[in-house]
Amino acid sequence: MNTAATQRAPFASDPAASRGRLLKEPDDGLRSPFQRDRDRIIHSTAFRRLKHKTQVFISHDGDHFRTRLTHSLEVAQIARGIARALGLDEDLTEALALAHDLGHTPFGHAGEEALNACMKPHGGFEHNAQTLRIVTTLERRYAAFDGLNLTWETLEGLVKHNGPLLDEAGRPTGKYRDSGLPLAIRRYVRGHDLELATWPSAEAQVAAIADDIAYNAHDVDDGLRAGLIEIIDLGDIPLSGPALAEALKLGHDLERGRLIHETVRRMISAMVMDVIERTRRNASRLKPASAQEVRALGQPLVSFSPQMAENVRVMQTFLMARVYRHPRVLDAMRRAQKILTDLFNAYMDDPRRLPEEWQARVEAARDDPDGLESRAEREVARQICDFIAGMTDNYAQQQHKRLFDLDPRFR
Repeated sequence: MNTAATQRAPFASDPAASRGRLLKEPDDGLRSPFQRDRDRIIHSTAFRRLKHKTQVFISHDGDHFRTRLTHSLEVAQIARGIARALGLDEDLTEALALAHDLGHTPFGHAGEEALNACMKPHGGFEHNAQTLRIVTTLERRYAAFDGLNLTWETLEGLVKHNGPLLDEAGRPTGKYRDSGLPLAIRRYVRGHDLELATWPSAEAQVAAIADDIAYNAHDVDDGLRAGLIEIIDLGDIPLSGPALAEALKLGHDLERGRLIHETVRRMISAMVMDVIERTRRNASRLKPASAQEVRALGQPLVSFSPQMAENVRVMQTFLMARVYRHPRVLDAMRRAQKILTDLFNAYMDDPRRLPEEWQARVEAARDDPDGLESRAEREVARQICDFIAGMTDNYAQQQHKRLFDLDPRFR
């Protein structure tokens, strides 16, 4: 399908009508606001660190497995293709796709679980909230402000890419229903309303579904190359079975690496085409005439068809059982969790073990103007959490070796 001449959708986000930045800046004569956001994300320190952060397999498993950086680039490529086909703003879509994993810890979801457990007495840890914290506070590159001073639309999309965070009554919903909104999000929206009870833009929804497409297909790829699953295992799964059958038609003597790639690319194509077709039907039925009307629909505009959604669910169940919970992966993740837990406890016990810059941040956090010891301790813990969450896998291993020198497999 040729999508090069797709007409701009009436519900696409318009950079000329952006709600702007929290801190006003002069317009750029060459780039739209969303293009500037994308460029700031790419040039950020947090984005570069994704090169050495785990997706599923940690660094000593091999150089060819995906990292958070390669995953983010693949999500951006898929998302931009979908946005082009639907007539959406490609630059906003790309910015959201590139930034969606900035808040992830070293060692993937296992690292997040470890930090969340450490931070339970201090407000917890959640990677989506950490992404917001990075782009609004932790990046320190510009003379006039902390963070990246991104547009409202980009911040909204990063926080709400999986849907509303609050229901109409203002109560946390979705994954935050029981735990409540993360502290970083609650704090930020007090001064900059991101309309947490509405759906995000179509561009944010595309970035989110592109993430699903990328990791479902590429975790199959990495699982096969790691030897955790075999090609034959894919035959009876609704998403991968037809893709494998089509790939086999190219020749039963096809070498394994080519067969894997031909299967995975067909899985991606099937999901992408399904999203485009279903979203066009949704738009025809719901008739949103602006980006703001997309937010007010009360349901997602961008989606899989019911059958594809079920196929994706089956694939996720398969990956959970055969890849994410494989004994080899779980063993590595348990050791990774110990590294982050040990580091957190060591820094809390003696912040002088931190680099000088972070020691200064901890001292500033201790200087609570209201004299509340509990709040000061919480802020100290948050600074230490920020430092650890920003580590690469390699740096976390090095720091653990320096302090403990325990596990030779993480040296």
